[in-house]
Amino acid sequence: MLAVALFALAPGCASFRGARLYHQGTAALDRGELERAVVDLERAAELVPHASEIQNHLGLAYAAAGRDGDALRAFRRAVALDCDNRAAKRNLRAAERGAQRRSAPAAPTAPTAPTAPTAPNEDPAGASLPDPG
Repeated sequence: MLAVALFALAPGCASFRGARLYHQGTAALDRGELERAVVDLERAAELVPHASEIQNHLGLAYAAAGRDGDALRAFRRAVALDCDNRAAKRNLRAAERGAQRRSAPAAPTAPTAPTAPTAPNEDPAGASLPDPG
């Protein structure tokens, strides 16, 4: 709520609308309404572009919605706007680790032992079958 109060101190109606959208988007995120959260927080970020807290919550909404690249960019903006935002720094590190894991090559799988081909009149267990002919 401190962040909402800080936005309200900034001049202009946009700051008030941004604070309201930040609050609504954060509440939607808490309820799991990801699409609503993203829409509200994107709009809040447009109205109050200097607010690190909005960018951080927007990153959380993007991450929850599976928009990992957008989340990474939002966390980077949040840290750039306020290098003391510990939550944004934590979220940025986690997003970067996730991006590294996703971009790492998959671990090779162990080769399986080849199976011996079976003769036409032999079942896979090795028993002879009657000739159909």
